Amino acid sequence: MGARVARLFRNFNLENRVHREIGKAKPEAAPRHQTHIDPVQITEISDAIHKKNDPLLGFLKSVYVESKDPTEVTRPLSILPGDPYGIVEIIDVPKGKLSIIEALQALNNHKNAPQTWTLDKVALEYSLDLKDTKALLEHFIPFEVKIIPPKTEDAKKIKDI
Repeated sequence: MGARVARLFRNFNLENRVHREIGKAKPEAAPRHQTHIDPVQITEISDAIHKKNDPLLGFLKSVYVESKDPTEVTRPLSILPGDPYGIVEIIDVPKGKLSIIEALQALNNHKNAPQTWTLDKVALEYSLDLKDTKALLEHFIPFEVKIIPPKTEDAKKIKDI
């Protein structure tokens, strides 16, 4: 019932309200910025823009662009396929890039033996820039899983069903 009453008030005298709104004075546009160019100069510039320029057309016709895809230098994947992570599709990796497996391996090697796996050795092994290698070893830390055994044998254990 409330919707009917609301519709009645909304549509009451609608046509007169519309005519009143249409008949109101329209707002004026903002004034244009003053220019110091004569209208004659504007037409001269417009004519110069649209005029055919033969020397420029000759230069444009003499230009020939031939594009080729850049050749990416790749290196073989250092970890053999059949890896426990199950990613076997990746065979080559572009120089300067790492696969996820290689990144985890490099981080783990550096974490376990930082004296042997130095910044320079990791960069050389995986064909990386020193700056990128430094950022990788500084900002990324691999997870370490520790399994803490129970203190006593009588501790609660999950039974196999």
